[in-house]
Amino acid sequence: MSKVGIREVAKLAGVSTGTVSRVLNDHPSVTEELRGRVRRIIGELGYTPDPSARSMRGKVSRLIGIVIPDLTNPFFAELVQSAEQAAASHGYNIIVMTSFDHAAKEADRIAQLTSRKVDGIIVVPSNDFHAIKPPKGLPIVVVDRLLPGYSGIAADHRDGARLGVDYLLKLGHRRIGFISGPKDSVPANDRLKGYLDAIGQGADDPQSRGSSLIAEATFDYESGRAAGHYLLARARHERPTAIFTSSDQQAIGCMRAAHDLGIPIPAALSIVSFDGIPLSRMTTPRLTTVKQPIQKIAAATVAVLLNKQPMPAVGSPLLFACELSEGETTSPPQPDYDNAIFSRLSSNH
Repeated sequence: MSKVGIREVAKLAGVSTGTVSRVLNDHPSVTEELRGRVRRIIGELGYTPDPSARSMRGKVSRLIGIVIPDLTNPFFAELVQSAEQAAASHGYNIIVMTSFDHAAKEADRIAQLTSRKVDGIIVVPSNDFHAIKPPKGLPIVVVDRLLPGYSGIAADHRDGARLGVDYLLKLGHRRIGFISGPKDSVPANDRLKGYLDAIGQGADDPQSRGSSLIAEATFDYESGRAAGHYLLARARHERPTAIFTSSDQQAIGCMRAAHDLGIPIPAALSIVSFDGIPLSRMTTPRLTTVKQPIQKIAAATVAVLLNKQPMPAVGSPLLFACELSEGETTSPPQPDYDNAIFSRLSSNH
């Protein structure tokens, strides 16, 4: 069976080959009725356009590059999946590369993607990304970790953290611990500022940053577990009644620390986390988390790269609001919990 060509599609749809090409390239001049008719014929014939020919004619590769620090991080994995879905809706594919948070590797990945003639690049940058000189004329959008001098799209990390801590305050908690991210991380620092906003301490107050209720960590499980032990392995009247963590992975580690120390959740400890990755819905008890709108962020980033919506101005990033997803790891503080346990133990003897 010979391969179906664009001429056959045009003939059956009753249009020119140029119109078929415009449909394939999502050109805004094509009406919805005509677009639907051509798409229907394409589906019936099983027509697949030749990517190399389209690239030569239209000067586009139909490819988007995405450079992330680490594919094993569930947040970045979901970002990639969402970007792939958004790109596919516009007829594009993506090429994923990892930088391992090193600027030299980022420069190499960007060079490789440029040689592949991608139509734009999405980057979750390292802290030294500013040292890279990206190729001129190639659209690059920075995502999640906002940097000066670049157009950026991210969740509103500061407001999201404030939302999560406010929730704990409304439940009645006053001794709220915080597991931060790395000091050199832009999102981590924004989340710390949100925590300090909520508890009524200025983000620039050095005393508040040195609080014994703040534990610095990386965003992973083991670091969250170690930070949880630091905050919880102290006298009952000194340890926090609630903890806000800067990532869901940290929260799961903190939950393990609480289990190790015999502290039940949420009876004696409430936990709210940040990210809203699918794993947060699989814990027991299920995590209460501040969910980042990852699909919206990815869709907007792809749309910006493809000129479907304006590029955010440098210095004025496009920020998306987070929302609280209530789970089972929070409750009002129960100051008499330890006394109740002691009373039950005594009555059993």
